[in-house]
Amino acid sequence: MKKTFNLVHPKIKVPRVVDSVKHDIRKFLKKSRSKPLPPGATYWGFDCKFGQSEETAVSVKPSSIIAGIDDLVANNIMTIYVDITPKAITRDNTSSIQEG
Repeated sequence: MKKTFNLVHPKIKVPRVVDSVKHDIRKFLKKSRSKPLPPGATYWGFDCKFGQSEETAVSVKPSSIIAGIDDLVANNIMTIYVDITPKAITRDNTSSIQEG
């Protein structure tokens, strides 16, 4: 998902547009997590970039995107750029077991 959201709409108020943006992000994350994993992968991880525009976007954790939207809206910034790329993560279980 690589998208720029404009929060200004002539008929819809800003809080409803913000709710719609948050819903779209959550829906994308849920849909990506439900896809089948490639062989050898343990879970889906996400590379996320978030900011006012594509040029000013910074890498963030997926859990901080929703809070970041609230921060931008509180500062009267009405354009939001979100880039979420799913990636398959493999976890090596042998390194977590310690012999004592």
